[in-house]
Amino acid sequence: WKSKQLSVTDLFKMLMVIFLLVLKYSIGLAKDQHTHSILPGSVKDAEEYDHLPPEEAKRRLGILLTKMDLNKDEQIDRKELTAWILRSFKMLTAEESTERFEDADENEDGKVSWEEYKNDAYGTEEEEESLSLEEESLLKNDKIMFNAADKNQDGFLTREEFVPFSHPEEHPDMLPLILNNTLEEKDLNNDGEIDFQEFIGENGQTHNKEWLLTEKEKFDEEYDKDHDGKLSGNEILSWVVPSNAEIAAEETDHLFASADDDHDDILSFDEIIDNHEIFVGSEATDYGTHLHNIHHFEDEL
Repeated sequence: WKSKQLSVTDLFKMLMVIFLLVLKYSIGLAKDQHTHSILPGSVKDAEEYDHLPPEEAKRRLGILLTKMDLNKDEQIDRKELTAWILRSFKMLTAEESTERFEDADENEDGKVSWEEYKNDAYGTEEEEESLSLEEESLLKNDKIMFNAADKNQDGFLTREEFVPFSHPEEHPDMLPLILNNTLEEKDLNNDGEIDFQEFIGENGQTHNKEWLLTEKEKFDEEYDKDHDGKLSGNEILSWVVPSNAEIAAEETDHLFASADDDHDDILSFDEIIDNHEIFVGSEATDYGTHLHNIHHFEDEL
């Protein structure tokens, strides 16, 4: 569906976000201590966290709480928790971008050429000849994104330029490209909009009536803001680009519902630490990674 307009890295992140939204509602019941291990690059950190003694895990969570607590009242309100989760998203983006940059920078000269990125993401010229149509579309779109991120047009991406390339959905000046790529893929009648049939695409032929009704409800109620039967402009972007703000707000609601034991709409430090397993399985600690890398935060205290 909307996968072709983003690079492989960005597609993976988007799919992970969607998966986490589904998964997170089971965290409070299951208290699955391995939930945090599914994020890219965090498996090693998660495994090491699993071996931390409970008291050490709580100590490290306590350090994070002093950073979340912006007004220093030793409790966390909704705004503070949401702001912290958004900060976690930014840290994750930076970490992912750095990892992808270093993977692609084959000659380690501190910049990535298009050829370096293409070889890393799609293989050599010989391997490129065997790409599927979908991969060819991804390659074409990646080239467009690469050129747009290359602000000085020198043919290379610096570490700073690589961030909007690897995560275009988080940079406003890249959103028009995502919109154009989506229309190229989905707008079959070339009217500049996406109707419901274009929205579901070939998936409509392989799913049952219940699925179609669910998708129609999403189309009508979540995305088609002006209720004209089509998606255009920002309506399309609201469909293909996850909103970090909305995700953070939903995660905040989930954590408050799970940990606010006295229902006063404030999380005390004790409530959070008593429910530390829930917070380890959430975006608030980057699924346990922040607890492992606690020195990053201790340095700020």
